[in-house]
Amino acid sequence: MKTSTKLKIYWREFKFLAKGVFSTRHPVLAHIIPMRRCNLSCTYCNEYDDVSKPVPVEEMYKRLDKLAALGTTAVIISGGEPLMHPDLEKIIARIRHHKMLTCLITNGYLLTRERIEALNRSGLEYMQISIDNVQPDEVSKKSLKVLDRKLQWLSEVADFRVNINSVIGGGIKNPEEALLIGKRAVELGFSSSLGIIHDGLGTLKPLKGLEREVFFRMKALGKKGHTRVNRFQDNLVDGKPNQWNCRAGARYLYICEDGLVHYCSQQRGYPGIPLEQYSAADIKREYDTKKACAPYCTIACVHQVATFDNKRNPQHLPAKGMVEKESVQAIRTLYHIAKGGQ
Repeated sequence: MKTSTKLKIYWREFKFLAKGVFSTRHPVLAHIIPMRRCNLSCTYCNEYDDVSKPVPVEEMYKRLDKLAALGTTAVIISGGEPLMHPDLEKIIARIRHHKMLTCLITNGYLLTRERIEALNRSGLEYMQISIDNVQPDEVSKKSLKVLDRKLQWLSEVADFRVNINSVIGGGIKNPEEALLIGKRAVELGFSSSLGIIHDGLGTLKPLKGLEREVFFRMKALGKKGHTRVNRFQDNLVDGKPNQWNCRAGARYLYICEDGLVHYCSQQRGYPGIPLEQYSAADIKREYDTKKACAPYCTIACVHQVATFDNKRNPQHLPAKGMVEKESVQAIRTLYHIAKGGQ
């Protein structure tokens, strides 16, 4: 990455942080889905289908314009697989037109040198690639063997930051392979991160044994980025709840392919309001609303956004959201946690 590009990103990050600290009335981060369809079918993922059409680019423009009007400072694009959208670079350029930070989450399969150069021209600032194993298997095809050449292209050509993320606890046969993936990321100049798998409502699938060991070894590994800003995971890996104020629906918005605002990818249906109708009053209400799923939540980007507000403005409206009772019971059983934290 060019030095001039790095300096520009640092400056934009500073403005992003300053606005988040000094104002509570805008979304810090919006997560938007331009396409639910994916070219893969990882068994632990519930965020894709194999039939959906891409959201028309003009509709995406309207949604991004609305996010800008709400004062949003950063946008994550994911799916499905967003690289399948035929107008992805136009979508990224629209985000940059509104001076919002932009990040792309992808499985990387469709990357070529030419596509990376096109993403450079569009103004992309961050990319996260998900890699779960060294060799593809029936659980995940996102393997280092398939993607390593594409990672080399990114190292040589990309004018944006790259993070390599793996998940643990998702039935991956050899969880220690996350360490090999992380080391390869560092060799190529990328940051690395490790996510704890969640159930269909975003709550904890507890770790034990080798998975737990790998998690803590990954924390000490090499180059770090903003994706490592997540103290919540230290409690979760031990099956302990976090006490925090989730600001989803206010500081963090998840906009599905239908244009509805949700708390996150795993709490679709709350609040379920069309983005075009979303208002400052909705943001204020959700800012003050407790979330029932918060104590065992594993959604890292929501945790990170919450750090702006955890020490201020306690939430006072009744809790919303769902928690899978079986997940909480499994955590309590595994770690011998009594009800009420006794």
